[in-house]
Amino acid sequence: MPRRLLPTLLCLIGFAALAAWQRPHVAAQVGAGFTARVVCALVFGSGLEPVAAFDGYVAWLLGPAHRLVRFEIDREAGAVDARAALLWRARVVHRPGVGCTLLAGADEAALRAFRDPPNASPLPADAPWPLGEAGPAAPSPAIGAALEAALDAAFAEPEGTPGRLRQTLAVAIAHDGRLVAERYAAGVGPDTPLVSWSMAKSVIATLAGIAVAEGRLALHAPAPVPEWQTPGDARRAVTLDQLLRQSSGLAFDETYGASNDVSRMLFTRADAGAFAAARPLAHPPDTFWSYSSGTSNIVARLLREALGNDLEALVAWSRATLFDPLGMRSAYAEPDASGTFLGSSLVFATARDWARFGQLHLQDGVWNGRRILPEGWVRYVTTPAPAAPDGRYGAHWWLNAGDPGDPARRMWPELPRDTYAARGMSGQYVVVVPSARLVVVRLGLSQAEGDALHGIEPLVRAALDAPAP
Repeated sequence: MPRRLLPTLLCLIGFAALAAWQRPHVAAQVGAGFTARVVCALVFGSGLEPVAAFDGYVAWLLGPAHRLVRFEIDREAGAVDARAALLWRARVVHRPGVGCTLLAGADEAALRAFRDPPNASPLPADAPWPLGEAGPAAPSPAIGAALEAALDAAFAEPEGTPGRLRQTLAVAIAHDGRLVAERYAAGVGPDTPLVSWSMAKSVIATLAGIAVAEGRLALHAPAPVPEWQTPGDARRAVTLDQLLRQSSGLAFDETYGASNDVSRMLFTRADAGAFAAARPLAHPPDTFWSYSSGTSNIVARLLREALGNDLEALVAWSRATLFDPLGMRSAYAEPDASGTFLGSSLVFATARDWARFGQLHLQDGVWNGRRILPEGWVRYVTTPAPAAPDGRYGAHWWLNAGDPGDPARRMWPELPRDTYAARGMSGQYVVVVPSARLVVVRLGLSQAEGDALHGIEPLVRAALDAPAP
């Protein structure tokens, strides 16, 4: 071999060795961070037993690699520590009011200094939903039988599937502004906050709408993202509207796995918004639709900055402007270590509170006579993004509009075209059907993906077909 080629060969060998090491190294980071974060959320947030949370959900999502993961819960400190294959450790701390936060190198003492702002008074227990916490009134026999059959089907495991893949935890159905049916799995009840996963995107869009109404953000102006302000950076032109419509053109790998963008952002990073903002443009803005959790966390970071980079102020504002007026007393968003709500994935609320969130949109952003969302905002978020295929996405909400030239080509053919939904991994849904004055919530810890497995279309169809009260 010529001597002059030896340094080049050694460099290539070095890069190959680094790549071979980096992939399992990143996978171990993600595995530890995912385990610590999700176990913390399910145990401290939803009150599930640790073994049930890990064996019944986390282990299934990790696959065979779960055998390499270990975790410990420190209830006194409010923390979960996890390690994966002895390569990486992760620590997640729980704080009242904001749930669990992955440290990812951040100062735990500084995070512990957070003080939960005062909470609003509880809703009256005997007043009807949504202004109180009373459960559904006893329906007529015909209505009751139809809804009971729908709930039976929603909680049943599909025929031919192994184990408990569906794992429905909660269903709540509201019609004409009244809670008409609900059911819960063992260990879960009306006061159990449950994880949103990507339903959080619709919540962050709602908060963005309020911020636009208050003049804190501008919908069609370039988004003030610090990393994009260098002269000549094409990202300077990206607007909040394009971010909400998932049409920013930013590169982002949303294919879930051990080392993709979304997993590294959520389970290894202290600042999710900064991670996403560092991604380059892959397409000119407004020319290409690409679902991205990264853009949701950029929007969430814009909200944090609009509130003075103060997590306590952000929490107090989100409660005062959205959660408290609706009576969503259980709701909270988990932040990353930088103080940004993880608006892509991690909002918690009870099934009844998720139904309130859907009801707000059904009522065009007005609640108990008070306008919460700016006029026209619900129409905006439910108008198909120009680049979205088959009219299935608006502004951080999934739509059933269908292709303008072929309306039958839509997400849920058996449901009305005006149906729209907040959707999340593992079977989280808030489905709104304006033409039927209907809101259906389905929450679970499904061990596989797919609307058919989760049973959401037949559940909503059954609610539509139930006799009117």
